[in-house]
Amino acid sequence: MTTYQILIAEDEPALRFLLQETLEDEGYNVIEAEDGKQAQDKLSSHPFDLVILDYMMPEATGIEVCEWLRQSGGVNAKKPVILLTAKAQEKDRIRAEQAGVSLYMSKPFSPLQLMDAAEELLSASGGDE
Repeated sequence: MTTYQILIAEDEPALRFLLQETLEDEGYNVIEAEDGKQAQDKLSSHPFDLVILDYMMPEATGIEVCEWLRQSGGVNAKKPVILLTAKAQEKDRIRAEQAGVSLYMSKPFSPLQLMDAAEELLSASGGDE
């Protein structure tokens, strides 16, 4: 069985820990970033199967990271991206879609919702695009 590599970029330590624990309990290998710049650095140097970005982060927003990722042409450019956000307005959802976000998840969400979404995106992408 393949161990999927997942990047979590979330500036809130408690939520980052919850996401990491939830995903690792399911057998995923998780790498963390505390802000948008760290996320870009990790995406530049390491292949991932799934990217989970918070919308509002220091250094670069999740939207900015996703736009950069899609335009980078790098190994992760076509990987699925989940955007976690408290911004639930339609204009924010449209902006995320334009940036290339695969799935937009409004906070609060349950860890089970996230697991279901991650599993669905990973199986759809085959994890090796």
